[in-house]
Amino acid sequence: AVVALSCRQPAATTPARDPVKAAADLPASPPTVSAVPHGDHNPHHGDIVMMKGDNLHYEVVLDPSGREYRVYFTDAVREELPASVAADVVLTLSRPSAPDERIAMQIDDAGESWVGRGRPVDDPASTTARVAFAIRHEPYWIDLPFSSQR
Repeated sequence: AVVALSCRQPAATTPARDPVKAAADLPASPPTVSAVPHGDHNPHHGDIVMMKGDNLHYEVVLDPSGREYRVYFTDAVREELPASVAADVVLTLSRPSAPDERIAMQIDDAGESWVGRGRPVDDPASTTARVAFAIRHEPYWIDLPFSSQR
């Protein structure tokens, strides 16, 4: 909502504050960049960080060898979320002149990420990775160029 104030209204005054009390109310140290919502979009696991809405980040780790693909979820300030925050996580690789490869992902043993295995990617520059998952029963997907992950 937008609030419009007229320039003709007198400015509100606030009583003077005790500077000692004001200093005591300040946090001991300023918040770190990662504690600020959307202040940290650096990959924590080596690949690309994306957002869904304002409160969910996810990091996709694509491995050209096909041995291990991962998807991690974090909140708005990049605090780790359990993998179970999402459901139906699937990675689909689209290569030129080949059928799409659908990789069903499973929650890893630690419960921290979704993990899956697939065929090696010989031509990352012409391969697309579709990441799909559901959050609170709401389906979501995005296509990412495989080569942007390096």
